Amino acid sequence: MAYIKNLFDKNFLEYASYVIKDRAIPDLEDGLKPVQRRILHTLFEKDDGKFHKVANIVGECMKYHPHGDASIGDALVVLANKELFIDRQGNFGNIYTGDGAAAPRYIECKVNSLGKDVFYNPKLTPYADSYDGRNKEPVLFPAKIPVVLVMGAEGIAVGMSTKILPHNAIEVLEAEKACLGGKKFELYPDFPTGGLVDVSDYQDGNGKVLVRAKLDTSDPKRIVIRELPFGSTTESLMNSVETAAKSGRLKVMSITNFTSDKVEIEIKLARGVYAQETADALFAFTECEQSISVNLLVIKDGLPVVMTVTEVIKNNARQLVKVLTKELELEKKELQDKVHLRTLERIFIEERIYKGIEKMKTAEGVEKAVLDGFKPFMKEIGPRGVSHDDVEHLLKIPIRRISLYDINKAKKEMDDILARIKEINGHLKNITAYAVSCLDGFIAKIKVNEELGRGQRRTRVGKFEKIDVKEVVKKDLELKYDRKTGYLGTGVAGEVVAEVSSFDRILTLRNNGSWSVTDLPEKAFIGPDAWWIGVADKDALSDIVFTLIYKEAETGYPCIKRCVIEGWIMNKDYSLVPEGAVVLHTDTRLKFSFTANYAPKPRLKVLKETFKAQDYNVRGLKAGGVRLAAKEIKSIDAK
Repeated sequence: MAYIKNLFDKNFLEYASYVIKDRAIPDLEDGLKPVQRRILHTLFEKDDGKFHKVANIVGECMKYHPHGDASIGDALVVLANKELFIDRQGNFGNIYTGDGAAAPRYIECKVNSLGKDVFYNPKLTPYADSYDGRNKEPVLFPAKIPVVLVMGAEGIAVGMSTKILPHNAIEVLEAEKACLGGKKFELYPDFPTGGLVDVSDYQDGNGKVLVRAKLDTSDPKRIVIRELPFGSTTESLMNSVETAAKSGRLKVMSITNFTSDKVEIEIKLARGVYAQETADALFAFTECEQSISVNLLVIKDGLPVVMTVTEVIKNNARQLVKVLTKELELEKKELQDKVHLRTLERIFIEERIYKGIEKMKTAEGVEKAVLDGFKPFMKEIGPRGVSHDDVEHLLKIPIRRISLYDINKAKKEMDDILARIKEINGHLKNITAYAVSCLDGFIAKIKVNEELGRGQRRTRVGKFEKIDVKEVVKKDLELKYDRKTGYLGTGVAGEVVAEVSSFDRILTLRNNGSWSVTDLPEKAFIGPDAWWIGVADKDALSDIVFTLIYKEAETGYPCIKRCVIEGWIMNKDYSLVPEGAVVLHTDTRLKFSFTANYAPKPRLKVLKETFKAQDYNVRGLKAGGVRLAAKEIKSIDAK
């Protein structure tokens, strides 16, 4: 049993770790989940400047992704619809209506220049074996921008989840520029569906936001929804409106969807209902307003970590400087190698060192002849000298190239290489300024497609006034009570005790001192001759003092209890008096007088006594009553 338990524990931990790190949670370094990383890697491998069928990309990506073609195809469509790193062609679905993409064989995509600039650098990318060991796949891309903030992410793993809202790409890059310059910055979400957002409780990526649809109420008899709140589609929003209308929370005549490339949902209102008052009801009872809780959980250095938006920007600013430094140093080394080889080639050809190998009959002799030929020029060659690999390179130069060697062209190429090395040295000395210029280049590429709206902020940031549901709903229902039969509800034939709405909760205080709070009933039995029936509104009830005068069960002595009902559990019965006590009178007035009539007893001279209710303190619900007299009570007369 111990072995089996250990086996289960080990397997569960491995599974949990796998789901967290390799499926659901994006990595901070490149902002991608593994399936997204594998898709981009496939696109880089297949890139030839032309569009590729999505079906072909999905098939190629299966070499790296062990979870089947459906997950790859869905992830690719989502990634392409971000309109950032992948250019698309064909029907990739509609983010407004929620319609799915066409079959993978009918749609095409390719990685764009921004995607290559941000992610692609095989010389700096660490690779690992794929799941079957046949191929190499990237562990992480050396991303140059905080992709996780630009694209957003959502995922559920074992014991944890992430919900990162998308941000405007240009605003993210401007924030990173500010960070590099030591300036303050603020970032708020921006959604592809537009709408409005209240970021009062955003808490730098770990609080919540309120999102709203953009409503056109210029016509008093109709409302047009122009933009959707994040997370909704036209279909889901219309369904929520229809549900609210059926339940009586909205009064609409018709709802029609005219959405194509822009959202347009027309709601025609019923007679006597106007746009301004209905707008609040839409926010209160439909998907036109939603609250979204956010949790910025990412994988950092192989571990799940909750971060803030500010921390992500600062982390990526450091990463950008680090990646650019590595790129520049790598390019500088390659250029220095090229300068060395060009210098050797020039001397080898111009000084006719190759002539010295004509009489040599062995490979060792050939190499020695070349090395001897370079000895007079070692000062010009520099400290690197001439290696075995250098000799091999020189011996592979074709005769045609030697005979057509252009001294001026070689000199021009050498000057260009040296100029570039000088430029790289300047960038390395001012790496922060170079990083800022790199971000400016990304911004310029994003703005190229600004006519498509890719670089523009789509969601307007503002502050919403809280909609009180009880104020929005009209109290157009009659709560009736049949005092004889004891039935209460909207479907009961009896006296009207209150005008209520379907959202109201009802408090009933019965003649035995028990009370409870329930939802608005259609027909419910509460008992005959209830003392008090009303709406269970905590604000209103805080001003009502309930006064109960009752007779003790054992002694028959009169007691008074004054209290305020402030809290409750729904559908639970409570009692304001002790068990077995008989309630003689209930009152809600703050001040009143009452007369206690005592039962006649031998040697009892005073049979009546008057009291003032206001002379007794208001106490807690669980507190006992105050005894009025040590005499058996017969009845109470209250003015």
